[in-house]
Amino acid sequence: MKSFGIKRPNRDSVTTINEDGSRQIVYPADVSGRFTFWRRLVGYGLIILYAALPWIQINGNPAVFLDLDTNHFHLFGLTFVGQDIWLGFFVVSGVAFSLYYVTALLGRVWCGWGCPQTVFLDHVVRRIERIVEGGALERKALAQGPWTLRKMRLMMIKHSLFFILSFVIAHLFLSYFITPHKLYLMMISLPWEHWGYFLKVMFVTLVLYFNFAWFREQFCIVLCPYGRFQSALIDDHSVIIGYDENRGEPRGKRGTEGAGDCVDCMRCVQVCPTGIDIRQGLQIECIGCSNCIDACDEVMTKLDRLKGLIRYDSLQGLKGLETKFICPRLILYTFFLLIGIGVMSWAIFGIRPVTMSALRMVGAPYYLDSEKGMIRNQYLVRILNKKNIAVKCMLEIESHDHPIIGNGVHEEIEIPALGEVMRPVVVTLPQSAFKGRFHVKIEIESEVNRFSISKTVPFLGPSDKEDE
Repeated sequence: MKSFGIKRPNRDSVTTINEDGSRQIVYPADVSGRFTFWRRLVGYGLIILYAALPWIQINGNPAVFLDLDTNHFHLFGLTFVGQDIWLGFFVVSGVAFSLYYVTALLGRVWCGWGCPQTVFLDHVVRRIERIVEGGALERKALAQGPWTLRKMRLMMIKHSLFFILSFVIAHLFLSYFITPHKLYLMMISLPWEHWGYFLKVMFVTLVLYFNFAWFREQFCIVLCPYGRFQSALIDDHSVIIGYDENRGEPRGKRGTEGAGDCVDCMRCVQVCPTGIDIRQGLQIECIGCSNCIDACDEVMTKLDRLKGLIRYDSLQGLKGLETKFICPRLILYTFFLLIGIGVMSWAIFGIRPVTMSALRMVGAPYYLDSEKGMIRNQYLVRILNKKNIAVKCMLEIESHDHPIIGNGVHEEIEIPALGEVMRPVVVTLPQSAFKGRFHVKIEIESEVNRFSISKTVPFLGPSDKEDE
């Protein structure tokens, strides 16, 4: 039996691939219902958030701004520099583990409700397609029909809108890396004046256009590794979208004696964006979008039957058994998640707003002034300010039991907002007082901003046998 002009899905092969290996284009029908309403609301809210993050100011900087020109990274009021790149490990691993944790508990809720691929594809791209070309049957008939003036006109309108959408998203993406003002100046100037950025924007635009116009659900099925992880992360107690086989089987038309609630209308298949039949059980192609729930509930309402034949539930719940949300695996996941959050919080909030480095200057390790009987070591102190306001501090040197003299210290230094100051420091010592290598402490301190940072550097002389 065929329905809606597509082959009946089966678990032996990916639905969107024909037996000869060719692509099976999916034309999902529109659907309405409670989950569709809330998912659409969440989707448009996320689109607004994606577009607004570079414009929302927190502590004087965009909420999310990765300034590659200056290596300053602003994330929700926190500012990081290149020296803080090690924190990326906590961010990436924390996001990944959080996603695994949510999957173990709620299945692929991220894929269906929060993933940018799903958000833009379902709530923008397919909206455009339905407005321009009509419903699923009309879209399929148009695609498979001969090339007429009407078809060329509709295709040109649709693909032009897809390209414009891709172009806009590419610029929004670029605004995470350069300031909106700088982006605006680039947009109103000629392309070859900023050809590097222009090529990057066009590359992202073409990739997005290819995805929206043709690749679509294949990204979730072929490229995204998350669907493959699903089978390892989900167990019988994870909440998924599933079909109540006990209630629905055996399938039969209304009025058929002994038939279950499923009338085999194929409506759940018609609205699926990946073309699967949810009644065949959990499949890697399922993105948890809930379209099949609303479609089935609509049919059950018309038949005056109880909703929930397809619903959010666990595999245990679909069998009529008890779902246990508190289990050893989730307890262990929760424990590791809390540890990760604690370590990441300690690492992030332990970062100082000002950092300092002190290195020996290029050249000889030391200089000997025989006439004055003095040994001289030269260092370069680099002070970096991560705050969006200027910071003033004092630069001092210290070494116990050594009569050192410092040049370039004991004075106030002002570091501009999000800037840095490089200051040479010359430390001298009477040759008669040098008994071998020792360490000098270079320190910056600010009473106003309440911070103190120190670094120790070795002081070398003529009797020191080690080279640096």
